[in-house]
Amino acid sequence: MAARSVVTVFSAEDGKECGNVSMPAVLSTPLRPDLVKLVHTGIAKNKRQAYAVSKMAGMQTSAESWGTGRAVSRIPRVPGGGTHRSGQGAFGNMCRGGHMFSPNKIWRKWHVKVGLKQRRHALASALAASAVQPLVESRGHEISEVPEVPLVISNDVQELQKTSKAAEVLKTLGALADVEKAKNSKKIRTGKGKMRNRRYVQKRGPLIVYGEDKGIVKAFRNLPGIELCCVDRLNLLQVAPGGHVGRFIVWTEDAFTKLNSLYGSLEEASSKKGFVLPRPTMAISDLTRIINSDEIQSALNPKKRQEIRLAPRKKNPLRNRALMMKLNPSIAK
Repeated sequence: MAARSVVTVFSAEDGKECGNVSMPAVLSTPLRPDLVKLVHTGIAKNKRQAYAVSKMAGMQTSAESWGTGRAVSRIPRVPGGGTHRSGQGAFGNMCRGGHMFSPNKIWRKWHVKVGLKQRRHALASALAASAVQPLVESRGHEISEVPEVPLVISNDVQELQKTSKAAEVLKTLGALADVEKAKNSKKIRTGKGKMRNRRYVQKRGPLIVYGEDKGIVKAFRNLPGIELCCVDRLNLLQVAPGGHVGRFIVWTEDAFTKLNSLYGSLEEASSKKGFVLPRPTMAISDLTRIINSDEIQSALNPKKRQEIRLAPRKKNPLRNRALMMKLNPSIAK
């Protein structure tokens, strides 16, 4: 989660600092990658299109069982003779060329219901992860030249109309390298999806979050890898693609300042009914810092010196003459 209290706003014209905004409380939400993955898996299934196996698959032969008394199994067998196929088992899921076990039907349960609070908490956690630079870099985004994460641009960028101007803004702020990475990653999909209008695959680039569309969508939408979203309609499928947190998000100033009214803060209630920002169970999750603090160390007992106790060596008097003489009562007198 982000630890800073102020974020710099950069100009869309020359890339210089033009102001500051306070860090929204939602970007300090505890990171829950397990919850993000769980919610993403659920809501991603709601876009699936129903499919089924053909009713006649594996059944297109006139096979009949030979019955008992022929020392073979009672599975239906292909009739005829003179070919390898004749006499082979058919229909069953254990047979070559037979139907599958429990074939898919279109009435299966395709959609998964995810709780509203779960979805909101997962989105808040994904937004908080987008403000942590190591997580953004570990996801593969090229942000080495970006001056600050999260990156906030002045509202002038919402009025852009040309894609060339949008590319210049990203280049000025050092974010064009991530677009180039997405452009160079385009390749032909493996498998049959290339025949089904899914021929190419491409990595994700920056996500542009705006407050009001005055032309920004048309300006940025044709850049490879870039996605756009209004701050009022943030979606976990875009903020955490694949269920992996740490997407590189470029905010406009309007969208960034609106996060507090949408998700709430310590002073302001959320506009989402019944939503309260999740808080960490522990105020300080760094256990090493807690244990090494002066308060804890002063209450601990000093480390005790461990005494080394050697086990007594047992000698065999039948083999040790000195010990045998010592045990002899006549000599002892």
